[in-house]
Amino acid sequence: MDKNDVRLEEFRRLLDIIDELRMKCPWDMKQTNESLRKLTIEETYELAEAVISGDDSGIRDELGDLMLHIVFYAKIGSEKGKFDIADVLKRINEKLIYRHPHVFGDVTVNGASEVERNWEKLKMNEDQSYKPVLSGVPSSLPAIIKANRIQEKVRGVGFDWEEKEQIWDKVQEELGELRDEVVAGNTENMESEMGDLFFSLINASRLYGIDPESALEKTNRKFIRRFNYLEKETLAKGKSLHDMTLDEMNVIWEESKKKTDFLPPAP
Repeated sequence: MDKNDVRLEEFRRLLDIIDELRMKCPWDMKQTNESLRKLTIEETYELAEAVISGDDSGIRDELGDLMLHIVFYAKIGSEKGKFDIADVLKRINEKLIYRHPHVFGDVTVNGASEVERNWEKLKMNEDQSYKPVLSGVPSSLPAIIKANRIQEKVRGVGFDWEEKEQIWDKVQEELGELRDEVVAGNTENMESEMGDLFFSLINASRLYGIDPESALEKTNRKFIRRFNYLEKETLAKGKSLHDMTLDEMNVIWEESKKKTDFLPPAP
């Protein structure tokens, strides 16, 4: 059996298993789109965790869990008479072909940035009825991911900096405005300006090809490794963090940078 046959056979096997579970398993039989939703979100975050950790076997396993959810939703759609897995696959296949005319057609592009711009234009052309540019950004996305997606969307229609270096003036401007509000003690405006500063930093991340969510998560993990070291070393000395001065903690903190920054990511 060649590689393509194996892939198709395993996919068919998954479809058969879901059919069986929906007929015979009490838990699977009672699931709905609504009950699966929170579980799907959890599985997506578990995949993100495996990606950030560089855990290839974990990525494989979490992709399997997400594939299960995709097939499950399609099964429910089939039971409702709305769509089945073939409709799902047909729709995404057609969409990919339509949005990649530089691969499946005669369009010429110059790099990934132009592909992204064309992608957004083609998306707008798919539906002749007018839809706001940002209408496709889910309101339930986490704030950092949402900000990044908003910026990618508007870039697709040309609303972006002419030169990426210009973003640093914006970052400095927002930082200055935040400082002014801090000095003035205006709490409400401080929150607004802090949001503006975050938004501009996320924009800078996008312009320089950095995923802000991944960057922040890596910093979170780095902090956890260093703080765990600080706590462990403090206890080994028979002391408590509560009884130490900040200067004493900083001595061990600086040591932690040398001892932990090349360790595997914190779980």
